[in-house]
Amino acid sequence: MKVIVGLGNPGVRYRKTRHNLGFWILDALAAEAGISWKRKRKLMAWLGHGEWKNERLIIVKPTTYVNASGRAVRAVMDYYGVQLRDLLVVVDDVNLRVGMIRIRPRGGSGGHHGLESVIRSLGTTDFARIRVGIGGGELDDLTAHVLSRLSREEAAWYQQVVSGVIEAMAGIIQNGIEKAMNQYNI
Repeated sequence: MKVIVGLGNPGVRYRKTRHNLGFWILDALAAEAGISWKRKRKLMAWLGHGEWKNERLIIVKPTTYVNASGRAVRAVMDYYGVQLRDLLVVVDDVNLRVGMIRIRPRGGSGGHHGLESVIRSLGTTDFARIRVGIGGGELDDLTAHVLSRLSREEAAWYQQVVSGVIEAMAGIIQNGIEKAMNQYNI
């Protein structure tokens, strides 16, 4: 069983912001795989259970806000007895140009507070992640950038990005992370 976690902020206020890219990706994956969401307050997350690409999945959208995502990730991992090798975390990244995908089997937070929280809660950096570029790393006010709403044109562009990330996730599941890195990391 694989656990795929998308980081984002709960609530209507944040729904269409760049920082919710992890949520958008999991919503699109849920739609493709026919997985429905259920709120699990005890686990501090929205969860979906199903099968996709011949793999049993649990998809997770923490309700703890990005900067405290690790609490929900830890709760889900413990509750289901999931091993680190079966965890994949999807996050936005201001240090990558818009649409760029970086798949890694492990690594630091890169300054992403949500990843910092996951690393702190799990006590390790040894879990796979997909970082998806949202640009803006050169800006003085990163908070304003990540929490700003997308224009209609940007939203259309991001839909293509979401499709690319889902394809990369399928590559990880079907062929392993090393092959997916070679294929999708630009």
